[in-house]
Amino acid sequence: MSNIYKVSEVKIIYHPKVKASERLRVYSSADVYKLLIDNFYDKDTIEHKESFKVVLLNQANKVLGVTSISEGGISETTTDIRIILQAAILSNASGIILSHNHPSGNIQPSGDDNRLTQRVKEAANIMKISLLDHLIISNEAYYSFTDEGLI
Repeated sequence: MSNIYKVSEVKIIYHPKVKASERLRVYSSADVYKLLIDNFYDKDTIEHKESFKVVLLNQANKVLGVTSISEGGISETTTDIRIILQAAILSNASGIILSHNHPSGNIQPSGDDNRLTQRVKEAANIMKISLLDHLIISNEAYYSFTDEGLI
């Protein structure tokens, strides 16, 4: 009977490594693309395998961080919406920007890309987290769901 009352304490701690005044602010999809392509996508594998990343933003559109959600194969990667929202919640993000690459270089969204974007938007809204954009990127260009009026 005594084991019933033995439980672990869960404690959330937030230790940002960048001062608020030094965080990068993004103003456009071009800013986000530059951030991602210069720092977070491996130029040696961007045309080899698909990767899904999320940019986490505060209310001032300052970058709290970028997290890798999944890596897959040539034509897809499994993306769990719960992992996306977990990262957003744990970082106290007010907004998120989804991104993934198409190894083919074709930056047009697939039907699966459209469905995932809509599902993430709906789930994030419940938590009062704004889905600000979804970028499909290649070494040479990007597609922005927001710029195209889809978010």
